[in-house]
Amino acid sequence: MRLENFLALTHGVLINEPCVSSFENTIFQAHRVKRGDLFFAYNQEDIEVAVKSGAYGVVFDKQIEISDSEIAWIKVDDLDEAIKRLLRFRLIEKEVVAYECNEIVLKLALQVITQNSFLVAHGDMRSVFKSLWQVEERATILFCPALNSRDIFTNIRTLTKNTRESIQIMEQTLFETSFIYDNIFYERQLISPFFIPYLEELLHLYKSLKIDFRLRKFTQIEHFQALFTNKNFEIKEFGTSDKVLIFEQNTSIIESEIRFLNSSAPWAKIIIVIPDSLAISQDESTFKYKHQKEILGILGQNHFHFALIVGVDRSILEKKTPYHTQPTLF
Repeated sequence: MRLENFLALTHGVLINEPCVSSFENTIFQAHRVKRGDLFFAYNQEDIEVAVKSGAYGVVFDKQIEISDSEIAWIKVDDLDEAIKRLLRFRLIEKEVVAYECNEIVLKLALQVITQNSFLVAHGDMRSVFKSLWQVEERATILFCPALNSRDIFTNIRTLTKNTRESIQIMEQTLFETSFIYDNIFYERQLISPFFIPYLEELLHLYKSLKIDFRLRKFTQIEHFQALFTNKNFEIKEFGTSDKVLIFEQNTSIIESEIRFLNSSAPWAKIIIVIPDSLAISQDESTFKYKHQKEILGILGQNHFHFALIVGVDRSILEKKTPYHTQPTLF
């Protein structure tokens, strides 16, 4: 890319008069810089390494000291915003179409194998840039506005709703499903029946756009994530205990998950552990915490088969400290 084009796209300011006029590749890691590359200085400590490796330019958003006046030193207001502007122009050039979806559909899409013309945008801005920069002409991209900015894309469409159920569930537990789709039987997939409507939404997109895909063995995603534990909250092998912690950080789907648990396991003792700031309908099975360190105490003091824990992830088990619990059936 030519220097003047880069400045125009990113609204960057050239603070010196370099000898270079163009760049080969955009690089974020100093050890990957080669002669002719443009280095984005997310870590200022890496600038010297990048320059010595042959960088033709350094892009920065904080005060720095110029060490080589022959290369380009470009000041931008924000590095993420600069690469977003670059990527946006690139996707316009490639005539890319972007479909927006919710977070669960996107996480499921990451577990489906598709053709190269269909990509899933995920991760921080640098990760998205690296995954989409070499995108094919007229490719299709799936993204979640809650995870990545809509400003990256210009041609944005919404998923169309499937008017009929295309997945036939054969067997199910709370956390596994055996189902038939397109006359193919998928046995004991590690996907909760709770997620099947989301999977149908995704598969309908593939079908409507004639995108080749292949379902592989699903693994748990970061939503409705089940951990089987003993009474001391030590993690056990999947399905081998009667005490299950279910983690959910997305508060927008909590109430639907509670309804799913109550309807799917009416025999079970279910408790809900939520942040004190979360406003949802409550009953005697709901417990609030102000600090994460209170959660294990709440769990230890109450009998349950399933505990839906809101606002944290499984890392709370790694930080646990010894405490005494009352004897339970487990």
